[in-house]
This record gives sequence, C-alpha cells and structure tokens, in this order.
Amino acid sequence: MIKLSIVIVNYNVKHFLEQCLISVFKATTNIPNEVFVVDNNSVDGSCSMVKEKFPQVNLIENKINYGFSVANNQAIKQATGQYILLLNPDTVVDENSFEKCIAFMDSKPDAGGLSVKMIDGKGRFLPESKRALPTPAVAFYKIFGLSKLFPTSKRFARYHLGHLDKNQTHQIEILPGAYMFLRKETIEKTGLLDEKFFMYGEDIDLSYRITLAGYKNYYLPETTIIHYKGESTKKGSINYVLVFYQAMVIFARKHFTQKNARLFSVLINIAIYFRALVALGHRVIKKAVLPLLDFSSIYLGFYIIKPIWEQYKFQVIDYYPSDFMLFVVPVYILIWMLALWFNGAYSHNMQKTSAIKGITIGLVIILLIYSLLPENLRFSRALILFGSIIALIASYINRLIIHYLGIFHQHFARNKKLRILIVGQIDEIKRIEKLLSEANVKPDFIGYVSSEQSSTVFYLGSISQLDEMITIHKVDEIVFCAKDIPSKRIIENMLRLSSKDIDFKIAQPETISIIGSSSIDSAGEFYTPDMNSISNENNIRNKRIFDIISSLIILFISPFLIIFTKKSIRLLNNSLYVLFGIKTWVGYYESGDIQTNHLPNIKKGILTPLDYVKSSENSVTYIENLNMVYAKNYKIWTDLQILIKGFKNTDRN
Repeated sequence: MIKLSIVIVNYNVKHFLEQCLISVFKATTNIPNEVFVVDNNSVDGSCSMVKEKFPQVNLIENKINYGFSVANNQAIKQATGQYILLLNPDTVVDENSFEKCIAFMDSKPDAGGLSVKMIDGKGRFLPESKRALPTPAVAFYKIFGLSKLFPTSKRFARYHLGHLDKNQTHQIEILPGAYMFLRKETIEKTGLLDEKFFMYGEDIDLSYRITLAGYKNYYLPETTIIHYKGESTKKGSINYVLVFYQAMVIFARKHFTQKNARLFSVLINIAIYFRALVALGHRVIKKAVLPLLDFSSIYLGFYIIKPIWEQYKFQVIDYYPSDFMLFVVPVYILIWMLALWFNGAYSHNMQKTSAIKGITIGLVIILLIYSLLPENLRFSRALILFGSIIALIASYINRLIIHYLGIFHQHFARNKKLRILIVGQIDEIKRIEKLLSEANVKPDFIGYVSSEQSSTVFYLGSISQLDEMITIHKVDEIVFCAKDIPSKRIIENMLRLSSKDIDFKIAQPETISIIGSSSIDSAGEFYTPDMNSISNENNIRNKRIFDIISSLIILFISPFLIIFTKKSIRLLNNSLYVLFGIKTWVGYYESGDIQTNHLPNIKKGILTPLDYVKSSENSVTYIENLNMVYAKNYKIWTDLQILIKGFKNTDRN
C-alpha cells in the first residue's frame, strides 16, 4: 500500500528540480511512495533530465502551461497514497521530514493538512510557513505595511501569525503552497484545487475548504525544509502583483458574504494599483538613477568649467553662445552615456574599468564628429577634453556611490573572487572544486572542511568549527557536499549560521550544478560548467551591438544591393527586424527534429552556424552539436564570419 504520494509541478527550473528530487528520494527510503512530476511545457530540458536520472518518477508532460492548480490536479487524480504532498521544485527536504509529518498526521485524526518550518537559501526563517485567513482587515494590514511595522502583533501581523512562536507546533488556518502535506481522504471530501486559480490563491482556497470540512491545519516546526523562494516567480514584478491580488478577489467572491466580498474587492483593487505603481516606480528608479546621476553630474561639471575657461582664455564670461549649454553639451553627454552603455557601465554587474573605457571611446567619437563639423559649430576642443575628465571622474564616483549604497540595480562585479569553504569528504570535495573551476569560479581562497571530526592535514577543521573558520578566513560562501552530509545536518548548520553574512550552496552527488540563493526576493543562484557563454551578460550586449551596427551598414548599402544584385526587398525587412530586436542575424538552426531547448534562449536568427560550415553532413546530431558549439564559444567574430560567408542568404524568410 502506498503511504505517500508526492506531487511536484515544474516550470523551467531544471537544476532545482533535480536537487529537489534527490532530497525527496533520500527522504522516502523507508516509506512506500510514488512521485509525480507535472511539467508545464518547460523549455529548459527538465523532462529529459527527469527521464534520464529519475526513471521511477511518474512524469506528466503538458504541452501547454496549464497553471499550478490544473497541473496538481492531474497528478492528484492518479495518486493512490494515504497522504499527498504538494511540493515546490525549488525546495530541499531533510531525510526525516516525511516520516515526522506522517507520524504527526497519524497521531492527529482531525488534521487535514500540515505545513513545516521553511527557511530560505541563507538559512532565514520564511514567515509564510504559517499564515492566517486573509480577511479584509488582515489583508489591509498586510497590503499597507502595518504587518511589517508590528511583526509580532496579534492584530497587525496576523497574515503571517507573527505572534505565534515559530519553534512551536500550532494550529493555523492557511498552508503554504510550497509544502502542503494533505490527508487524501480530506481532499476527497473537500474536492481538488480550484482551477479558477492559475497561480496563487489556490493554497488559501484549499486550506480554507479543509477547515470548513471540519478538519484542522497545523504548523510543525520539528522538521525544516529549504525553499529557494523567488526561483519560480519574480515577486517584485507588476505581473505578480496583478495575478496575486486578482486571485485574492476570486477567493473573496467565492467564500465571503456579498458585503465583505465587495469590500474586499474594493480594497484589493486599490492595492493592485498601489502596489503596481510602487513596483513600477521602484523598477524605474533603480534602473534610471545611475543614468540620471551621470547626465546631471557631467552637465554640472560643464556648467562650472565653462565660465572658468572663458575667463581664462577670453577674459570674458558667456563667450560661447547659449546653444552650447542647451544643445551641444547634452549631445556630448548622450554620446558618452551611449558609449558607457555599450561598455557595460549600466549593467547589473559593472566592471570597474567600464567607465574608463566608455568615456574614452565617447571622447574619440566626439572628437571625430567635431573634426567633421563646419567651423561655426566647432566651439572648443579644450572644453571637450576638460569635459571628458569631468565625465570620467563623475561616472566613476557615481558607480562607487551606487555600489556601496547597495539599494539600486547596479553594483561592481565581484569577478567571482570569493572566499569559499567546501564541506565534505576528500573525493567529493575534489569533484566540487573541479566543478567550480569548470564554472569559471576562481576563488581568492578555498578551504576544505571535514563533514566528520578529522585531524587530517587536508582539512582546516571539522563542520562543528565553521563559526571560527568564517571569522578567521573572512568566508563569503559555504558549499555543502550533500553526498557526505545529510540534508537535515545541512539545514541545521544553515540555521545556526544564518546570522552570518555569507551565502550557502549545496552540491548534490553526480550532478553538475551547485545550487543556492542569496536572497528570498531573488532567483536562486547556481554554478554550472561555463558552457553557455552566449548567455553571458557581456556577450548578450555585444551580440546586440553587432546586430545594430551591421543592420545599419546593410540598410545604408541595401539600395545598391537591390539594384546591382538579385537581393529582394526581404533584405530590407530582415535588416529592420534585426535593428529593432525582433530577430538576430545569427541564431540556432531550428528546423525539423533539431532540439534547442537545452540551450540559452536567443532570438530567431536569419542565418545559422550551418551557413558557415557548408558541410554535406546534415544529421540531427551534427547540427545540434553545431548549435551547442556556437552557444558555448560565442564571439562577435563568429557572427561576423557567419554573416560574411552566408550573406547571400540574408534575404531568407
């Protein structure tokens, strides 16, 4: 007889799903079980990974993203276990988690559902482990921030039941969708998840129906799981705000009285506009603050230096016409800012040299343009040179400010020069060290920590001494080898060290990914071998620059091409498509049976690597390998070679 059915709905989180399944099968060793993975049309190779590494999984492959409720229901209908666990793919469970949950549910016949203690990737408690019903009052306190102001108030912090001890078992109202441990007979009585909810709200609805059916929901902190919150959804996005709060409206209309539902709907609609405006403003401000700082500080520099130069050179102020400050200086600044952008000075991870390169290139462009202008429009080379010095100093200082404030979109790249401890046994440590090297992670310091008590000179010490090692060696990150350390012990150490300002990652056995998360609000982070260089931020920008420049050149010469060659008007159309970012000049070959879902996403290409090689070998395997090599070893030079060699095909549909 099956005791436990585990249902995992996956959407484009292959590496996290792999880690989750490894932890699930460790935790079900002594439990008769069945595991379902319902994939909602992922394009990252998740299904192939499950088939290859976990053939015992019941895999349901949807060709459409049906949403969370429909996908869960597909598996629940097939499940035969006494208990059913709905589990997020971005989780790690400890080895005793399921046994403890089953023992608790067996001892509590009135328990319809159960949640457990959840922590994020830095070991911090996730308050949504226990929640209350979002009545209009509770929702109001949450939406308008009163729950944050009074995190332990029984009234204001009721949404996350902040007044209840997180380390004690409690009866609660709402179970989190990331880990819903349910009695099958309860689901048979209450019904499946409501498929009106595409994503969000279905956990609240089902939890509430469980209590209406006469059962109780519980919070059990005796077992803890890791939830890499934010990987499946980006909770700072406007789309999240709209979908989440609309789900709340559906819930209110379904369960509240007409009067309360109307009040709740009004409140939610106010919240939607309020939170959407906040999210939009937050995003715009974070991305716009650095360009605005650059423009205003460089303009201010010109405003100060111009009269000083005029007084020195001409012994008069306002020698240059007002047009100089109104039009010419802004054009100079925009050229510098464009050069800064091309050199990655506005990227999320900025290089410290990007400002120098950008301003230098901008200066060269300005001087070239200056030399081509008529005499009456050449104002002063000296002011251009002084301005470039100001621009260089200002742009670098601006980036220092943004970096150290730490609240905006950009920061200086760390160049992966981390100080890392690897915890495990010798063989697995050496494998992980090799993986880090293949992922192009070059630490300033790497130390080895034994998972057991050991005096071997290979190790700095044992896992019990992590506190001292973090302090002495100024550690940035700890990598746990899951082959040598039980998940329960990893989680215990993450909880113990959660007050330290360090990141944690977990390396599962026989995988090529090392997974973690540095923030509950950000996507999970992972290291994999550095084989997808086309997805590198600099290469994405370089490819776009190449597309823009080459499109402009082709558009400029296209009249001659159309007149003197057999090129059709489609060349013009393709050039415009590429210029405006709808297509790219070079992409993957995707016809027929060729699979590209395991490769980084890029726009549809006019040309492909096959246009360069001119080989008679056109097998599926050969072309797929060609696509992979292009993705792995991308360079602008490659695109240029393909464009030149395949130019006769640039009018391709």
